Amino acid sequence: MTALEVGQIVAQASYPLTRDSLVRYAGASGDFNPIHYRDDVARNVGLPGVLAHGMLTMGTAVQPVVEWLGDPGLVRDYQVRFTRPVVVDPEIGAVISVVATVGAVDEEGARIDLTVKHGEQTVLGKAQVRVALPR
Repeated sequence: MTALEVGQIVAQASYPLTRDSLVRYAGASGDFNPIHYRDDVARNVGLPGVLAHGMLTMGTAVQPVVEWLGDPGLVRDYQVRFTRPVVVDPEIGAVISVVATVGAVDEEGARIDLTVKHGEQTVLGKAQVRVALPR
């Protein structure tokens, strides 16, 4: 791996989510809250539609960093703020776009800052991944 510079984009990717994705995630996580699969329930509680699970969004957003590192064990810390929900349309789904940029470099590794969007809206704020760098 070459030397990193603050501001350098190290990875970027887009990930489609469908209602099938939500059902699969619900089964894997055990989170069967109906706002993640039923439009009527989502609307009745004041939501704009069925939402992707926050942890699914968070897990998806770190994926380009993991792929760039080549080893998920190099992720030392990962934190986000959930700023907006990802509404998953029943027909067209949703797409999460991620840009991973070097925010800081030190002797321990690097901080990678993630810009995570659905359409033009940022859905995760202060999304930061502390990583050790491969030797």
